Amino acid sequence: MRLFVAVLATETNTFSPICIDRRAFEASLYAPPGKHPETPTLCSAPLTVGRAITKELGWDLVEGTSAWADPAGLINRQAYESLRDEILDQLRQAMPVDGVVLGLHGAMVADGYDDPEGDLLDRVREIVGPDMLVCAELDPHSHLTARRCAAANFFVAFKEFPHTDFVERAEDLWSIAVGTLKGEIVPVMSVFDVKMIDVFPTSREPMRSFIEKLMRIEREDPEVLSLSVIHGFMAGDVPEMGTKIIAITDGNRQKGQALAERLGMELFAKRGTFLMPQANVATAVDEALSVPPGKPVVIADMWDNPGGGTAGDATIVLAELLKRGVSNAAVGTIWDPVAVQICMAAGEGAHIPLRFGAKSAPGTGDPIDAHVRIARVVPKAEMRFGDSFVPMGDCALIEVDGIDVILNSTRAQSFDPSLFSALGIDPEAKDVLVVKSTNHFYDSFSRIASRIIYCAAGTPYPNDPAKTPYRKARQDIWPMVADPHGLRG
Repeated sequence: MRLFVAVLATETNTFSPICIDRRAFEASLYAPPGKHPETPTLCSAPLTVGRAITKELGWDLVEGTSAWADPAGLINRQAYESLRDEILDQLRQAMPVDGVVLGLHGAMVADGYDDPEGDLLDRVREIVGPDMLVCAELDPHSHLTARRCAAANFFVAFKEFPHTDFVERAEDLWSIAVGTLKGEIVPVMSVFDVKMIDVFPTSREPMRSFIEKLMRIEREDPEVLSLSVIHGFMAGDVPEMGTKIIAITDGNRQKGQALAERLGMELFAKRGTFLMPQANVATAVDEALSVPPGKPVVIADMWDNPGGGTAGDATIVLAELLKRGVSNAAVGTIWDPVAVQICMAAGEGAHIPLRFGAKSAPGTGDPIDAHVRIARVVPKAEMRFGDSFVPMGDCALIEVDGIDVILNSTRAQSFDPSLFSALGIDPEAKDVLVVKSTNHFYDSFSRIASRIIYCAAGTPYPNDPAKTPYRKARQDIWPMVADPHGLRG
């Protein structure tokens, strides 16, 4: 067998002011054929897993380009089209192949393209023909459009949020692909539209039990090959935004459709109960200061999350800590490339006046003006995310009235305590840690924290779909309407 694999992925917050060009992919991950590192990024696990599986089977794997950009706003049209065409040209050169396996995100939006993944998959299908295997791994925070479902044989999405299982789900994807190519199974994909949009953290109930139920069904029913929840991405203003259920069965479409609908309605019945409790800024700081010293308290600035496409430069939580005279705290991170350049030019140990943060958009607070000490500068810093490494760009650690603040030049949400240790901070020695993440931080930071406080500070991310000024997104789903399934009729 001869397989082709490639990766093209990012998550587009259409409300974000941070646009993406080709340089954004090059800053995060741009790996020409054969140049992808051994460890995967969030969406490139199909490539690294594919290397191991095809080697074991003695099959040929033709690698195309892998490109991933950290989430932000609209993608430059030329950037998308050039990366798309680069991969398509590689596929043409690789032909004939027995199948195509892709790493996608699923919430990409480019100038002129509401559904770039559908566009890419359509063009892949045109090249390989109607009978060739085409499949992909998706992030659950994606848009499952009819166009891409028609072009691909099946999709497998991460189950966990935080996304700790992207390698395992890539293994599931390849397992189904291999079984199909060997003639052992006939995967049939069924999709149910749940007609809602919500946030589904699997680190807490009720989503924890729901995901465990899906995995139990997969284990116990050999006819069920895979179950996925497409959460949807509420910051993507596109026509098919919303939550879907995918059921892949071995040749039994009727069973898959019934199962997807049953699970989808179970999910719908719990609407509005999934999101973690949120504190305002004053309450979050009050609670953090009430905890006895010991392990650090983690305050998650959950809506200034670069992983959701925001700039990550909000200063609201930091300003509250400064106003209260808090010390022995660390903030990771505030995105400000200009301030980083100034700090790197001044050098470690310098004392300088500095304005930083809150430059990107309304709802992020005010820039901080302070006399700071530059404690450390680190070119091309990285943090860990599972087995992956996430670039933070050039970084500067500054001390502001007793608080350590990490300024970074490449936007990245707070995945792991290594973001602090990369700048010489011992995170476990701090009383308070402030991170920029909705929930991806949870798996690693929960291991060192005495308490985690989710803080809703400002409005950098459109987090209330009932009030978000969508122009394209459908309005026939919950919470835009109370009863989209007509259950009370």
